Amino acid sequence: MKLQGKVTVVVGGSCHHGLSSALPMAFAAEGSNVVVSYLHSKKEDMEAFTKDLEDKYGVKVVPFQCDASKEDESKALIKTAIDTFGHIDILINNSGISKEYNIWEMPFDVWKGLLAVHLDSMFLSCRNAIPYMMKQKFGRIINIASQIGVKGGVQLSHYGCAKAGMIGFTKCIARELGAYGITANCIALGPTNTKMLDNADAEWKKNKQAELVIPRFGETYEVTPTAILLASDPDGNIYTGQTFHPNCGDVMP
Repeated sequence: MKLQGKVTVVVGGSCHHGLSSALPMAFAAEGSNVVVSYLHSKKEDMEAFTKDLEDKYGVKVVPFQCDASKEDESKALIKTAIDTFGHIDILINNSGISKEYNIWEMPFDVWKGLLAVHLDSMFLSCRNAIPYMMKQKFGRIINIASQIGVKGGVQLSHYGCAKAGMIGFTKCIARELGAYGITANCIALGPTNTKMLDNADAEWKKNKQAELVIPRFGETYEVTPTAILLASDPDGNIYTGQTFHPNCGDVMP
């Protein structure tokens, strides 16, 4: 197992769908203890999900309900990881929402709310976790972005702005933290079978798949190995400030 004895904090987890559940599952399978922050899942469902991971993989998995875009709640999340395990090795920022709006119709509250979910939660979790990583001279930060932050998208100006901001933030902290043994990278998803695609129009899905170089949508189990690579020692040691693009050829930067 590549991550035996490591401690991973997944910000934006779930027991129901997509990367939100695939990430804690993949990291537990590689031997990492995990703290999973979640917001909307039912407490009893999260407890059952994390208990199942513990039983399957022999690690400790701690669910923690919070709004990670709130300063006090983000601080409490990181404190829980430290109080439980004594250290943090890997931080994954996966919080995300999306709702389509034309720019001329978008309410300001929608704009602010989406940026808070994506950017505030990432900033706060990084700010709170990085001092512990600096002390141990080791850390892996993985931010889950989107190809929309690279190529843009219709009715997604708020989402594209947030994801482009995530990529820029990651490059900056990579330069700032390299001397402390901490790497920071992004995974910019392309069309992937997650909850965000559930409500997409069937005709759009058909047309989108047809225009992809690999003419299908990705699966979450095809994305998680990239995160494992970036978190692993020595596999991910010399990647930092990079954006990885699992997108079936939709974007070739």
